[in-house]
Amino acid sequence: MIDKKLLSILVCPVSKGELEYDREASELVCWESGLAYPVRDGIPVMLESEARTLSDEEKQAHKHQ
Repeated sequence: MIDKKLLSILVCPVSKGELEYDREASELVCWESGLAYPVRDGIPVMLESEARTLSDEEKQAHKHQ
């Protein structure tokens, strides 16, 4: 679980966009940059080299929410 206060001040290091916590995947997702940053042992790993690129399917599903 990510602390809500911490989540409110973190931004994507690539786009400076807002992050959304995905509890199931244990990731912080930035829809603007299309990257998902892992959360390991409750600690966000905010390195572009550690982020995974969101799939086109994930981006489309998010647009239709």
